Amino acid sequence: MTVINKAGVDLIKEFEGCRLTSYRCPAGRWTIGYGLTTGALPGVAVGAGMTITQAQADDYLQQTLAVFWNGIARGFTRNPTPNQKAALLSLAYNIGPGAFLKSTALKRHNAGNTAGAAAALQWFNKAGGRVLTGLVRRRAAEAKLYLTADTAPVAPPAVEVPDIPGLFAAIARLLASTFGRK
Repeated sequence: MTVINKAGVDLIKEFEGCRLTSYRCPAGRWTIGYGLTTGALPGVAVGAGMTITQAQADDYLQQTLAVFWNGIARGFTRNPTPNQKAALLSLAYNIGPGAFLKSTALKRHNAGNTAGAAAALQWFNKAGGRVLTGLVRRRAAEAKLYLTADTAPVAPPAVEVPDIPGLFAAIARLLASTFGRK
C-alpha cells in the first residue's frame, strides 16, 4: 500500500524520526513511531508508556499516509505530480488534513502557481507558537521536493504479444476443419 513515492516517504521518515516508545512532541501531544498521534489512525490511541515494534511503526506510517491522502484528496482540483503529491502529503501529515485543506499552499497549487505553493509550504514552521529550526528545514525540503521535476521512468503500456506458434496451430486447425482435413 504505497500512497506516495519513495522520496516522500524518505522525507517524512527523516524529519519525523522514529521512536518505538511514546513521547511528547514539541506541541505536547503523545507521539510514537513516525510522528503518529491519537486520532491520526483510527483504532490507535497513543499514550504514556506505549511501545511498538519497527514493523508496526513502518506499517502505521503507510496506513496513516493512506488515511491522510483520503482526507485531503478531495481538496485537489488540479492533479499533483508524484513529487508534488509527496511534498503536500508530507505537509498534511505534519499539520493535519483540516489545516492542509484550508492552506494557501493547496490553493496556490490548485491555481497552478507552483512557485507560490512552494513558498506557502514554508509558512508552517511553528509549534507551540515558536519557530522551530527542524520545521524550517522540513518545509524547505518539502518545497524543494514540490519543485523537483519527476524523473522516474514511466513504464510503457503493456503490449500483448501473441503466441505465434499457438496462433499458427490455431490457423492450421481452422483451415483443416474448413477444408475437411484433420
